[in-house]
Amino acid sequence: MSIFVVMPAYNEESTIAGVIEELFNRGFNLVVVDDGSTDETYKVAENAGRVHENQFHLYKHLLNRGLGGALRTGIEAALHHDAEIVVTFDADGQHDPDDIMKVCQPIRDGEADVVIGVRDFNHMPDSKKFGNTVMNIITRIFYGITVKDSQSGLRAFKREAARSMEINARDYGVSSEIVGEIRRHKLRLKEVPMKTIYTDYSMKKGTNLNVGLRILAKLIMNIFK
Repeated sequence: MSIFVVMPAYNEESTIAGVIEELFNRGFNLVVVDDGSTDETYKVAENAGRVHENQFHLYKHLLNRGLGGALRTGIEAALHHDAEIVVTFDADGQHDPDDIMKVCQPIRDGEADVVIGVRDFNHMPDSKKFGNTVMNIITRIFYGITVKDSQSGLRAFKREAARSMEINARDYGVSSEIVGEIRRHKLRLKEVPMKTIYTDYSMKKGTNLNVGLRILAKLIMNIFK
């Protein structure tokens, strides 16, 4: 089954070349979406992918559309290129590329439509743990489904599951929205453990308490629209 890795990137010039090379070393097709970066992300990604042009597809948003917008562009592009499995993957170096096959395996075995990689909350820094725990609770309340790691950036989708997803959120709320789509379409979900690489750089990214509270406020406002 052809696997396409979708990687949103916003101001990731310091990490993206290394991540791209690691993915190519493992033979994956790659879709990178530069989400209106103000640094050299696009140029660095373009240079890194040039020698693998048959496996590499690079897109650019002229304006920053947020994680949700970048994921939507990337998933649509992967499907256009006939991906049978679509994997989302962060550009900041926090994921282990060897975990990609772990999240793909239940789909390849016919056991799941969507697989979420689950971080070890026991070894997660406190500043991240609290925010992610809050988002798990918010996801359960607003979308009616309980998952171990609603904000995980490493996920795998069977082609048909990826096509069914309706992504509207622009910000990090897209991660909870995707979980809601899994429930809405009654997709078979599996969760598998994954490794997370915490660095000073990656710690600045992703979900924290402030992000969680902003997402909660938006969800509440949507109810009263």
